[in-house]
Amino acid sequence: MKFSCNTQALGEAVMNVSRAVSGKSALPALEGILIATDGDKIILSGYDLEIAIKTTVRATVAEEGCAVLSAKLFGEMIRKADSESITLNVDEKQAAVITAGNSKFSIMAIDANDYPELPAISDNRSIEIDCEMLKSMVEQTIFAVSTSETRPVHTGILFEIEDENLRLIAVDGYRLAIRNEKINNTGSMRFIIPAKTLNEILKLIGENDKTVQFHVAARHISFDVGNFLVISRLLEGDFLDYKSAIPDGAAVTVIADTKALIDAVDRISLLITDRLKSPVRCTFEENKAFLRCTTAIGRASDVVDCSISGGGVEVGFNNKYFLDAMRAVDSDQVKIELGTPKTPIKILPMEGDSFLFLVVPVILKAE
Repeated sequence: MKFSCNTQALGEAVMNVSRAVSGKSALPALEGILIATDGDKIILSGYDLEIAIKTTVRATVAEEGCAVLSAKLFGEMIRKADSESITLNVDEKQAAVITAGNSKFSIMAIDANDYPELPAISDNRSIEIDCEMLKSMVEQTIFAVSTSETRPVHTGILFEIEDENLRLIAVDGYRLAIRNEKINNTGSMRFIIPAKTLNEILKLIGENDKTVQFHVAARHISFDVGNFLVISRLLEGDFLDYKSAIPDGAAVTVIADTKALIDAVDRISLLITDRLKSPVRCTFEENKAFLRCTTAIGRASDVVDCSISGGGVEVGFNNKYFLDAMRAVDSDQVKIELGTPKTPIKILPMEGDSFLFLVVPVILKAE
């Protein structure tokens, strides 16, 4: 195999493909990038057995072939190259020579036959989603994804598609996030995409990309994002029956300024650390939210003006969980629905159902 191509284009491709390369693996080939020629371009693939990223780069191909090169080493060679073009030559004994300007490196490649085959997506169902919509929906739910492997199914986001409605759901046992949008689609689908995969998709979306094409199979899903193909396994298992977790109705409804409430809880949180944990106490009454917190460091209190209907109530909550949900709100004002001190706190838009965030309250001890 022998080819030459633009150094910058190759560097960007290697950087993005490397996101799917294993940092350390019992199979050395998985620590590398599979490079294969294809006419007037080269195909680069990274795969860690969970997610694969594949892309192409224009090249002048002198000899066809394929090989696997260390992603870390090859990436550093390209990054530090001081020439506009770079040449790679791999002989039949897997001896690779990389030439960039006056620089020349000789390293050993790995036989491409040792590289695992990427999953094939067949008999798939396809949907197309606007890039900006997808970014918004993922960013407003991914904060509630579980990081615990106790329930692997909750380390991803559930996609529910019912005709023209797309719903994303994330849950970690302490909070729940739901986002709804309309899309052009017919039929129904339900699948769970790992949070890691979705994070990579967001990084790959470029300024000029308009849509992301999803291809859903039984156990895998692929995405067409600009010049990249991403293949990921889907998560399997019983996802939380989230509809039964949403409280019906509300005893108290609060309308508050989103930023003012975030800023007040943020100030209260100055006394809360990983070592000194304490819930934030919030009493909603007399059209005000009275916030207070006590830790070994001291005490803090704050007041936020708001509109309250249905009486008053005191609730306790984890400051981080509450702030994560509030920061996902994309409007100047927010509606908060409350039941009893033991009922999840429901955070909603002023109108419509574009999002719903639940935060499980902390049971307060007597002061």
